[in-house]
Amino acid sequence: MLDRVRAIAGLHEPSRNIPYNYTSFSDREIVIRLLGEEAWSVLDELRAERRTGRSARLLCEVLGDIWVVRRNPYLQDDLLDNRTRRAFLIATLHDRLSEIARRRRVSVSGWYDAAGRERASRVEMLEAAAQRAVDEFADEFDKMAELRRRATKALGR
Repeated sequence: MLDRVRAIAGLHEPSRNIPYNYTSFSDREIVIRLLGEEAWSVLDELRAERRTGRSARLLCEVLGDIWVVRRNPYLQDDLLDNRTRRAFLIATLHDRLSEIARRRRVSVSGWYDAAGRERASRVEMLEAAAQRAVDEFADEFDKMAELRRRATKALGR
């Protein structure tokens, strides 16, 4: 019934493209929190052009992995305790970003017009923002481990 009301009113459920997002946060809010407002504007422009595809899905997977770990202390503990698993996750995130970069380079070689070059520069901006987010995410584990070590030392006295 609610679906029919939404359809008549022209409303629709906001689609969620970021995996593991079982929170009340929209994709927009997550992108802004992880990559910044400018990155959301660029992503939204690319979506409006209907040119997003595999690279957009890869970016959403990267953001989803970061988001789910940041929101789940049990996953954080597991990754802190298991360096191999943590290294594998970070490497996977980097691999996805590398694939986005590869796809952009291949695509830009076929674009000779100004619009294609402009689009490639916007994708490159998203890549850079995502790379910063992955680097910050990786650094958080070292900081978290140090904070826990200091807390254990202080409370152990």
